[in-house]
Amino acid sequence: MSLVISVTTIVFAVLAAATALYWGFVFGRLVRVSRHTPELRDGLRLAIVDEMVSIIVPAHNEARVIERMVTSMRAQQDMKIELIVVLDRCTDDTYDRLVAAADEDSRVRVVVNEACPEGWAGKCNAAAVGAAEATGKWLLFTDADVRFDPGVVRAAVSIAAEKNVDLLSAYTRLTSGHWWEMVVQPPAAITLLRMFPPDRVNHEERPRSFANGQFMLFRRDAYDRLGGHASVKDDLLEDLAFAKAVHRTGGRVRVVHSDTMIQTSMYESLEDLLSGWRRIFIESCHRDVRRLNRNMIRVAGSGLGPVASVLGVLMGGISMGQGHQWIGIAGIVGGICGVAISTVTLGVIFGRGGMPRIGILGWPIGCLLVAGTLRRGAVDLAKGRPIRWGGREYVIEPGR
Repeated sequence: MSLVISVTTIVFAVLAAATALYWGFVFGRLVRVSRHTPELRDGLRLAIVDEMVSIIVPAHNEARVIERMVTSMRAQQDMKIELIVVLDRCTDDTYDRLVAAADEDSRVRVVVNEACPEGWAGKCNAAAVGAAEATGKWLLFTDADVRFDPGVVRAAVSIAAEKNVDLLSAYTRLTSGHWWEMVVQPPAAITLLRMFPPDRVNHEERPRSFANGQFMLFRRDAYDRLGGHASVKDDLLEDLAFAKAVHRTGGRVRVVHSDTMIQTSMYESLEDLLSGWRRIFIESCHRDVRRLNRNMIRVAGSGLGPVASVLGVLMGGISMGQGHQWIGIAGIVGGICGVAISTVTLGVIFGRGGMPRIGILGWPIGCLLVAGTLRRGAVDLAKGRPIRWGGREYVIEPGR
């Protein structure tokens, strides 16, 4: 029995040491990424661009959030804006709430869309309908579940103009009103950031194509040159497709960190959240089953590492109690290092993402849920199961 305890302690000590090294590397990577990621609020120090901005919002049954969005758009400062909300086949009271929030503001235009052409996703079609109505030299596509601070549009356009960017996107802050948001969103977002780190996306010579569909600011001529949303109607993630198209045509894409300036309430249930992330992961992994499985292993490992560190401390204490001093010390020291470094790093991650740090306690559960989502995505892809999004089913093939 003593031998079993000693061997177990050594195993957990090694796992804890590996956890400490891994999270130390993650911490260093976070510091580097933070230094090389522009902040959206930096645009407030740049010159104001005196040009019309058309804000286009596709909305399908968004009564829960539409008033908050409209209010925040009407509060935008220092810019000429028009807000075009395309109500896409709504069956709830989104229209009434929207009209009340608009309060007869002439800058707010409501377009009621009752049909979706064959082969189009509903959101893509609604965005295209809104773009056809737009008069601005800049087109900002965003979602009904966002809330902007008053300086968002002014800052974004100033950055895009200053840097001569064709497509400016932003990492938005996700809400944490439910336990499953606090637990799942951080590991899911970190997994996506690992695939598309901002310093690589913004790299001048070898950029990695990425954009966030919650916030896409185009120069009007660049959007038209790409063919608008008609050019991405067959893609499961139109934001990634747009970023790739911009790079293919020699254009420039940039991403910024919005911090607290843009907040998004993405999903209404855990099931919807996991389903949404599964779709995102499939496309982000380039429909590669092996890449999905590799990320599944990484996420599961990052969730179980802190647990192994805690067990290293416990087993180290037991070993010392049985007289195995050096083995016990190894378990305790390794475990404490693993717990401390992972906790500090997660504290930075949760803080930067605006998530309550109490959610760190649920990190292992969140990682396992995200790992399960990645695995299900791999299985769906391998078996040819359809993915449903925007009122349309996509049957996708691996490695397309």
